[in-house]
Amino acid sequence: MKPHFVNEDFDPMVDNPENYRLGIFYFNRKDKRAIVPKRNRLLGLTVNFARPYAYWWAIGIVAITIFALVMAFR
Repeated sequence: MKPHFVNEDFDPMVDNPENYRLGIFYFNRKDKRAIVPKRNRLLGLTVNFARPYAYWWAIGIVAITIFALVMAFR
């Protein structure tokens, strides 16, 4: 059974190097997903920065990381 985020229609877009800014930031306006699999599927997921609400995901991840670090070194 394949994970729900893997779709054969979108995977060619994820694998296309032209859809990456600076080689690491996925940016594709045609891809409607905010979270997409990375080029190497074993490494997990990445954010599609062409989606406006994807920035909220990135801000949330950074905020949780900072909160965890502050609490760990208190």
